[in-house]
Amino acid sequence: MKKEITLNKREEIKSLQELLINNADGVNIEGDGNKIVHSDNFPLKHTFADGIYVRQMDMKAGSIVVGAIHNHLHVWFLLTGHLAVATEDSIEEFVAPCYVLATPGSKRVIYAMEESIFVNIHKNPSNTENIDNLEKEIVSKTFEEYEQYNKNK
Repeated sequence: MKKEITLNKREEIKSLQELLINNADGVNIEGDGNKIVHSDNFPLKHTFADGIYVRQMDMKAGSIVVGAIHNHLHVWFLLTGHLAVATEDSIEEFVAPCYVLATPGSKRVIYAMEESIFVNIHKNPSNTENIDNLEKEIVSKTFEEYEQYNKNK
């Protein structure tokens, strides 16, 4: 039963992502489904330390992000604001300041109820500062890509 519920929620999240991508106009909705979008509406800040990559995203109140699927266990922090986060398993609200342990294979739909600052902390064993290379290691764009990643590791 749990697997069926999870699969239904996975399909709902995939459908929402597809709907948003199909209606992307570059102003109200951004994205193409093939890459993580870096934009003025969702500014990203990248910070590097020995073996660590920190990605900060600022979100305006009322904005929504459909995230990529994270390949590794990691921690994310909500520094300011109030978010609702939907995954296959649940919908939870988070009020800053807080941090959460994020499980691998999770795709999140994030709704900013207030202006928010959201930070992910990822491992970076090669210490690369090339964002495209990092994204290939830390995220998958589809559940199928994530399953293939797990088979190959």
